[in-house]
Amino acid sequence: MDTTLKSTLHRKGLRMTPQRQLVLEAVRELGHATPEQICARVQSAAPAVNITTVYRTLDLLEELRLVRHTHLGHGAPKYSEREHEHVHLVCHSCGSVVEAPTEVMEELAAQLRAKQGFVLDVTHVALSGRCAECATAEEAE
Repeated sequence: MDTTLKSTLHRKGLRMTPQRQLVLEAVRELGHATPEQICARVQSAAPAVNITTVYRTLDLLEELRLVRHTHLGHGAPKYSEREHEHVHLVCHSCGSVVEAPTEVMEELAAQLRAKQGFVLDVTHVALSGRCAECATAEEAE
């Protein structure tokens, strides 16, 4: 049983349920996963859990700051553990997603803060472009 989840829920006056535990475990096991992928994983252990329960649980876990979501292009958001921090580089040609350290955004974050007063959450960023392989293939054409 996840003691972090249990203690966090307890502090908020909420109880630990098997569904909450299963959803958090699925997020951890899958890395970046859509609610549908998480639901499929949860249903392999608990077939009665439906997608609505998964969405509500993901919302709660995000509110508790145990998971986060990121939009990696079109479609459903992808969920991952809160500690799983990096910038996503999404190829709009082939759809691949590559992870880069958050440090690559430090200069941009500093400029946005200095010029606009905007504080960038670099752990919640997906940049769209072309991966090295697609860029090379396009240049060769």
